[in-house]
Amino acid sequence: MSVETLGYSEHRQVWHRFYADFAFRPSTDRFQWPGISEPSGSVTWSLTALDDDPEYRLDRLVSVVRRGLTACADELYALDWHHDAYRFPTAAKDWPLSPFPDGDYYIYLTPDFRLGTFGHPWEYTLCVFGEALVTAISAELTEVLGEPLRRSA
Repeated sequence: MSVETLGYSEHRQVWHRFYADFAFRPSTDRFQWPGISEPSGSVTWSLTALDDDPEYRLDRLVSVVRRGLTACADELYALDWHHDAYRFPTAAKDWPLSPFPDGDYYIYLTPDFRLGTFGHPWEYTLCVFGEALVTAISAELTEVLGEPLRRSA
């Protein structure tokens, strides 16, 4: 059980599907945000609360998201816009990337695209989607980040 870097063909296939399924529109222009068509039932939090106590809150954010994804999925993709993408079992000791979008779009996604997270670096938000994942982590994320910025119907 280890992290695998996606090969060229799979990398292109996964990103192509992500662009299509989520209407991904990368942009630093705030009029183009949120960057994806947020799936029905998704919840999006602002990450500005991390500025108050970045080390503690960031560690909690990562822990909450990782626990939730581990409880809801056996395998994930980790996508980093214009960089390597990975496939890995949630049981892996070391995960690639973080749910926190550190200067680029960071995405965790199940291979069937049913649940995951979308970190937007310029809007400074984290969107959580998929009913099981939203249910598993919403309360704790709200403790860490404050009330959600928006919810998709």
